[in-house]
Amino acid sequence: MFAYILRRTLYAIPILIGVNLITFVLFFVVNTPDDMARMHLGMKRVTPEAITQWKVEHGYDKPLLINDAATGLDKLTDTVFFEKSVRLFVFDFGSSDDGRSIGEDIRQRMWPSLAIALPVFLVGLLVTITVALMIVFLHATYIDLLAVVTLVVLMSISGLFYIIGGQFLFGKVLHLVPVSGYDGGFNAIKFVILPVLIGVVSGIGSGGRWYRTIFLEEMGKDYVRTARAKGIGERIVLFRHVLKNAMIPILTGVVVVIPTLFMGSLIMESFFAVPGLGSYTIDAIHAQDFAVVRAMVFLGSMLYVLGLLLTDLSYTFVDPRVRLS
Repeated sequence: MFAYILRRTLYAIPILIGVNLITFVLFFVVNTPDDMARMHLGMKRVTPEAITQWKVEHGYDKPLLINDAATGLDKLTDTVFFEKSVRLFVFDFGSSDDGRSIGEDIRQRMWPSLAIALPVFLVGLLVTITVALMIVFLHATYIDLLAVVTLVVLMSISGLFYIIGGQFLFGKVLHLVPVSGYDGGFNAIKFVILPVLIGVVSGIGSGGRWYRTIFLEEMGKDYVRTARAKGIGERIVLFRHVLKNAMIPILTGVVVVIPTLFMGSLIMESFFAVPGLGSYTIDAIHAQDFAVVRAMVFLGSMLYVLGLLLTDLSYTFVDPRVRLS
């Protein structure tokens, strides 16, 4: 088991290095520092002196990979690649184009994102699995057919409809909760309860249908028929045996949600004016703040790889065969 964990951990290192290299190429080779300067200064009446001054102010005036003018290790460290890409591995995100510390912004904004994403993740997972189990329990009945049609309708509706409709109904008509903003402490509950509710409801359609498919596949396997032949009740078969053996595909599907726990929902946070990492990324894109965008891309990829690693490790607890591999 230790060898399995070590092997999976080592796999993550070249993936992160590859993502970092690709990000560097996209931000500094395809889109050069001169291009960044022109975007910020404006395409018209931009002089070479202004471009040079902007690059100096933002630390883009150094060579990309090798500094021939330096000596010793400075040939590699006094470069754009080391300053803007390598330092990301030690969580040194540098400063945004307006001079703010990106690391400090991330530490402040991750909590509003977690306040929304974590309840949506946990409650949504519990609700969708419960709904799927209930549908499978009533499989091949009219209720099953009606439930499947309802799930398809729910997953066909745009997420914007849930957001705008929820804001109008609960905020404008019923005046139960505010439709935008955020506050710290216990006051945050009234600001996050509507986004959490919308996040859970909007995920029931796709999540319920996905888990229903998984459970139905398990229901057709030999161990289920053997349990039924022994006289074990359908409820015990479903909730004790089928649910346990369906954990691997469930865990595999859960991993894609892990980055959003910290990164936040881009659309949700923007519509509700929540100062999380999702809205932080959107604002950076609008402002063409490449330093922030680059940091968020790397952070998102690192969280995704971490999620994959945690998923692989969780397999060892639900599948004994993995522990022996």
